Amino acid sequence: MDLLDAHLIPAVDGVAFGLLLFVVAAGLSLAFGTAGVLNLSHGTLYAIGAYTGAELSDGTWGGLALGLAAGTAAACVAGAGLSAATAPLARRGHLAQALLTFGLALIGGDLLIQLFGADELPVRVPEALDSSVMLLGHRYPAYRLCFIVMAVLLAAFGTWVLTRTRMGAAVRAAADDPQMLAATGRNPRAVHTGVLAAAGALAGAAGVLGAPIIGPGPGTSENVLMLSLVVVVLGGLRSLWATFFAAVAVGEVQTLGVSLVPDLAPYLLFAAMAAVLVLRSRFAEPATAHGPEGPAPDPVARLRGHLAGRLRRRPRGTPGTAEAAEASRTAEAPGTAGTSGTDMTAEAAGADRAGAAPRGYGNRVPKWIGRLPGGTAWRQAAPLLVLLVVLISLPALLDAYSISLAGSALALGLLAVSVTILTGYAGLPTLGQTAPFAVGAYATANLADAGWTVGPVQIVLSALAAAVFSAVVGPAVIRARGTTVLMITLAIGELTGAVVNQLKSVTGGADGLVGFPATRALWGGEGMLEESELYNYALVVAVVAVSVTLLVLRSPAGKLLTGTRGAEARMRASGHPVGRYLLVAHICAGALAGVGGSLMVTVQQYLSPADVGFEIAAFALLAVVIGGTTSVIGALLGAGLIVATRDWVAGSWPGHGPLLLGVLFVATVYLLPRGLAGLRGGNDGGNGRSSGAPVPEDRPPSAPAPNPAGKVSP
Repeated sequence: MDLLDAHLIPAVDGVAFGLLLFVVAAGLSLAFGTAGVLNLSHGTLYAIGAYTGAELSDGTWGGLALGLAAGTAAACVAGAGLSAATAPLARRGHLAQALLTFGLALIGGDLLIQLFGADELPVRVPEALDSSVMLLGHRYPAYRLCFIVMAVLLAAFGTWVLTRTRMGAAVRAAADDPQMLAATGRNPRAVHTGVLAAAGALAGAAGVLGAPIIGPGPGTSENVLMLSLVVVVLGGLRSLWATFFAAVAVGEVQTLGVSLVPDLAPYLLFAAMAAVLVLRSRFAEPATAHGPEGPAPDPVARLRGHLAGRLRRRPRGTPGTAEAAEASRTAEAPGTAGTSGTDMTAEAAGADRAGAAPRGYGNRVPKWIGRLPGGTAWRQAAPLLVLLVVLISLPALLDAYSISLAGSALALGLLAVSVTILTGYAGLPTLGQTAPFAVGAYATANLADAGWTVGPVQIVLSALAAAVFSAVVGPAVIRARGTTVLMITLAIGELTGAVVNQLKSVTGGADGLVGFPATRALWGGEGMLEESELYNYALVVAVVAVSVTLLVLRSPAGKLLTGTRGAEARMRASGHPVGRYLLVAHICAGALAGVGGSLMVTVQQYLSPADVGFEIAAFALLAVVIGGTTSVIGALLGAGLIVATRDWVAGSWPGHGPLLLGVLFVATVYLLPRGLAGLRGGNDGGNGRSSGAPVPEDRPPSAPAPNPAGKVSP
């Protein structure tokens, strides 16, 4: 009884907080589960309602009613506008939607600050609710009890609408079978718009009513979005009541958990989110896959197939096996590959594991022809050489501040390249690559503080630490696909961020790290302090890292990775250990991100949690989309564009950096569907192979991708 008495108020607070999250998450679940829109601007819709309600609140019932009506209507209109904004992206998958809505969130957040100011607004509630009532011998705010009752009624009403009314039937039909809905005379597009408008209205109403609990201010939208995502993941998309109980559980962890287990509370939510996602991805494994590596190969059948491939080899001596021929036919068949320039993935998927070259890369054309000026190799190397010349000449053209920004862009560029490996080549779109990036960054900062200031030593040890981290979390990532990967990696990134904030002895907590010794380029040298020295060091490291990355991606191992994304079912059926390939790719990408984190610390000479947060993860993913999902050089250019927009262009318009970045997000998604690499005629090297292939979305772990990747793009 003493324990109950001591924690009664936090427990009731947890219910109120959880029910507020339920109202918000119900709209997010409706938008994602029914309309199919991964809305990362949902927290901004909450902020619209919260700011509007706070501005109109005057301590009267009329002010509360007016604020509720205005905030709900404003968010409802914003939700309908979101429907129009995402309509052109319906066939491009959830990654494009996530980037677009995140950009809209940046724009909306900046506009709200311009309208209402950067300070948290006070909220005045009616006098009858601005009091306390006795609850089991404790005084408790009347408003929160009233909010609990309203949220329960809303859950019951929403469940009744979705399950017992014609409107709810139309909404369910729009999610399950829009063609059948259209056959009944209803417009699925109108239902889609109505669903997003209703989701916005829910978020806006939650913002108005929840403003006394989670007040409007900087960081409100991000906090609400992250917690709502956790609720949606834990509760699923099929039942409002499941979402209801998941929200209450999250609320209790946020309030009661802090009082009971304060050291573990920051990790519980996203750890639970990651665990649920991993378990779901494992249970979703098709029955045809036998364990993580697929069915065990039959040696007799493998030998028989190898001999049959030799007998069926074409007279002209084209290298390859029966596996390659069958995979090629599958990739080119209607409804399997989707486009005509997709044979490279099928070749990689069916290439003989003893070392036979894929079709089109045998001995019919001498290799030295491709090395001549004007040949394929020269055309592919030209962008690299031009970019390298430009980067080398930058110190002579820019001032010290701009040179420092260029060094930061190189560090972010390596992070973006690591995202390219996972997103473009392995088919694992990630929002958590800042986790190994943070491991590498903090490893370098602590090594420097301990006297290990030699640059190559810092790079190697930081890359090793990030690789070990990626090896540990990799098994939780490689089994999932599509949006599930985004959510799992997001949870890993947020868990890493929680560790960064809590482990103050290593990371400095929210204050970060500063004042550690400068890095020395080589043994016996002096610490680098000048911006030009730091930039040249970063450039050398980046060139080496990118060169190694390109060599690996162009090797047979890189072709196998491409085939894993493009024809995973055939790769598994051919006996390839797909899970092992993906795990190795995840570890290598993590090591590269660790190198980028090490460079960032060396160039900046300080480190804060904001440098390794969710926003940086979104920027890295945007850099990949800007450059083209399979273009390494495009990722570097995208990172440079982001840093220039965030720090250099925004410097001439202070306070509007998020707005400019949001515009960049939106423009990229609309204007560069295949990235900068797609501007080269939509192919790579003139072979008709897409260099900006979209990322596979939500396919089963062993299903073929809708758009197999093309030839490796520089």
